[in-house]
This record gives sequence, structure tokens and C-alpha cells, in this order.
Amino acid sequence: MEMVILVDHNDVAIGTMEKMEAHRKGQLHRAFSVLVYNTNGEMLLQKRASDKYHSGGLWTNACCSHPLPGEKMEDAARRRLREEMGIDIQPEFAYKFIYKINLDQDLIEHECDYVFKATFSGSPCINTAEVEDWKFVDLAWLRADVQNHPEAYTYWFKLILEHPALHA
Repeated sequence: MEMVILVDHNDVAIGTMEKMEAHRKGQLHRAFSVLVYNTNGEMLLQKRASDKYHSGGLWTNACCSHPLPGEKMEDAARRRLREEMGIDIQPEFAYKFIYKINLDQDLIEHECDYVFKATFSGSPCINTAEVEDWKFVDLAWLRADVQNHPEAYTYWFKLILEHPALHA
């Protein structure tokens, strides 16, 4: 049973809850999103596996997940980047934000999302239980595609793309 860290609106930990229960109840909890750029400034996207518990089949940032109770956020970001994409590098913290959205499967995403950035120019070795596909894309192309096809991208990723700290 995977647990998430519940927080208040000041990001102070107030307890833990089973992940699916937190998403059913819309409880605010810690999460992270990792952005990976290659040396050409292109962003690595992953297409979430179609059978994920929410947002399946949508394009998003290189990886995202939740830290385990007692796990440092930086360690969690590195762990999940390795588990999902087969990339073993240490991403650097960029910023954090809180968002709330009703998702598919009657779930509510209410997260304090820590955003990390990293540089990697190789080919990922994807975990097909998590990731259906991947690609590096030009940021100008990406912004245009998100505007023309917003339904193809995860909600949180569209928020991240709007933030000025994200420009490679």
C-alpha cells in the first residue's frame, strides 16, 4: 500500500494517507514533477501508460510521482526518474506550487508539486508499466501543440509549462 505525505497549505506535513484514498478525497499531499532537457534545449516528454490510475495515455513531463514518508524530495525525484525512464541523474529543485483538479476515474488531484529540472541527452530505457512512449520536443513546438491539442496533455504539465522558471 503506497502512502502519500499530507500537508497543509504552507507545505507542513500533517500526516500520511493511502495514495488512492488521498486522490478519492482530494487531500492535499506532496508530489513532484521532473523536467528533463537535452543539450539542444528540447524537453523530454513521456506518454503515460494507458492503464495508469488517472490521466492514462496523456503526454506529460519526464516523470512525476510522490515521495514516500520519510524520503527526501530530491531522493524521491531521482528514484522515480530511474524507475520510470531508466535515467539515473540528480535533478535540481526549481520551484513548487499547489493545484487542485477533478480528474478521470472520479479522482481529485490536490498536490503541492515540487518541480525539478535535469539535463540528459541519451535515450531513456522506459518502464512500460508506467510509460507508453517518449520523445524529445522543441519548446516552441510543444507550446503550440499544447494550445492546439490541450486534451492530449496532463493538467499539471500545462500549469508547469506556463511557469517562467521552466525555460531551459
